[in-house]
Amino acid sequence: MQIQIVCVGKLKEKYWTGAVEEYAKRLGAYARLDIRELTDEKTPDSLSPAEEEQVRAREGERILAALREGSHVVALAIDGETWTSEQLAAHLDKQAVYGGGSVSFVIGGSLGLSPAVLARADKKLSFGRMTYPHQMMRVMLLEQVYRGFKIIRGEPYHK
Repeated sequence: MQIQIVCVGKLKEKYWTGAVEEYAKRLGAYARLDIRELTDEKTPDSLSPAEEEQVRAREGERILAALREGSHVVALAIDGETWTSEQLAAHLDKQAVYGGGSVSFVIGGSLGLSPAVLARADKKLSFGRMTYPHQMMRVMLLEQVYRGFKIIRGEPYHK
């Protein structure tokens, strides 16, 4: 199975990069992982709503260009569905068997995802109504994908 993570912004702190590297290593036994870090737009504190939309649109163009062709796209969005770890595992398993074996997860920038990216998404997934730092979200997503593969295979870890 191919797992792609398309994310706006780069990880800066070593503790985030270390966590991502650890989960990437663990996932190597289950899937090919491709993490695409895209450049984020500069967002001063005083953007007008129109300027915010322009930022989302520019980042959205980069996201859409980076998505693997034919991949099943899951956008992380606060208004998306909330799944249990078991539901995520079932979704991954279904995509592996019936969906072509490629899933792309999208993590937007600080202003969220553009309407074009949300329209392209096959699913919208929420990790809850709280807002998390994008760096943390990447680690949380990788952990849940790893957990999902452990659940699919019936291996210990998920408790």
